[in-house]
Amino acid sequence: MKHLFYCVLLLLAVNAASTGQTVVTIAPAKDNTLYENSAGALGDGKGDYLFVSKTSNGGLIRRAVVQFDIASVVPKGSTIVSVVPAFHMSKTIAGATPVSLYRLTADWGEGTSNSSGNEGGGATATTGDATWIHTFYSTTFWKNPGGDFVVTTSGTTSVGGIDSYAWPSTPQLVADVQQWLDAPVTNFG
Repeated sequence: MKHLFYCVLLLLAVNAASTGQTVVTIAPAKDNTLYENSAGALGDGKGDYLFVSKTSNGGLIRRAVVQFDIASVVPKGSTIVSVVPAFHMSKTIAGATPVSLYRLTADWGEGTSNSSGNEGGGATATTGDATWIHTFYSTTFWKNPGGDFVVTTSGTTSVGGIDSYAWPSTPQLVADVQQWLDAPVTNFG
């Protein structure tokens, strides 16, 4: 099963005391794919695509990690009222699959690794890459292989064919982004 995403955007509806309600579109500050590999040897920090789901040959897990710099775009003191993450699926061999979003609880890196071809297998990790076991290759580790995240989902949507997908706003997504605005040091994506 292969899911390939690009063009990640986060749409926020924001209530700011002085400006009323505003919609803000934010591109990612950083992104990476974690490729299941017990040695933490694979990354794709500079690749063109993000992957989620399992590989078709071997069933290895791939997880996309994405961070948005909310505090640099949304005025301090604003109230987040809606959050709509949007991704574009550019390639798949799988049918419809639920894809869930989870709030990360540890910082991670985006090194210079860059997979060739379709990027599905990852590339040799470089210094600073997030990998299956590293937050920053090769010196800092996740507490849990595959990333440290809150186990309660922030949102789920069904992803199938080549198309653009938006996750509906949920109270948890709104709370996550409000926290990132109010306490930017907790924003790990």
